[in-house]
Amino acid sequence: MRDMSRRFPPPWSIEERPACFIVSDANGQALAYVYYEEEPGRRTAAKLMTQDEARRIAVNIAKLPVLLKR
Repeated sequence: MRDMSRRFPPPWSIEERPACFIVSDANGQALAYVYYEEEPGRRTAAKLMTQDEARRIAVNIAKLPVLLKR
């Protein structure tokens, strides 16, 4: 298994922006964008997650460096 910490150093953090969460590494490199929509009609049409669902996914992505060390 490759050592991801050299390429994307931990800790990974989450920043909330309008309509998305951004997961970044310790250098500020954006690693993932997790989009959401709170308005039900638009959410269904765009097939997006709720804010809570997107937050949970972003948090789990940010935990990956710790989980991979085990």
